[in-house]
Amino acid sequence: MTIHERVVVVRKFPRLLHRRQRSDFFYDVSRCLDVNRPALVFDCSQLGHVDEQLIHLLLCCLEEAMKRHGDIRLAWVTAEMKASLKAADADVLFRIFETSNAAVASFHGASTTLGRRETADRHLFTEFKKAI
Repeated sequence: MTIHERVVVVRKFPRLLHRRQRSDFFYDVSRCLDVNRPALVFDCSQLGHVDEQLIHLLLCCLEEAMKRHGDIRLAWVTAEMKASLKAADADVLFRIFETSNAAVASFHGASTTLGRRETADRHLFTEFKKAI
């Protein structure tokens, strides 16, 4: 049995995203998500002002990833962005990492803390192996 390592795509958010740019960005991201179990990291290091439209864009991207049993993780998140996500009650939907490398590593099981979904996946896999 061959186990393939999951491909993780890292996308940098531009400093500013206007309406047309948001549409183009979503289109670009949705092409990356058109696989089974997509794994995407958003590098937010250059991101400027965080508003409701940007949070909506993040949620739309997450929704597309979840439709395909994937996930999106955030890296280099500023204090302003954390506060905006918290104010929108969206902070619990994303795993946030200090660096893009840490976020990528978390998809490969190198994270020291597992999220609820990863724990459930591991439990199901363990149960499946026992049944074989």
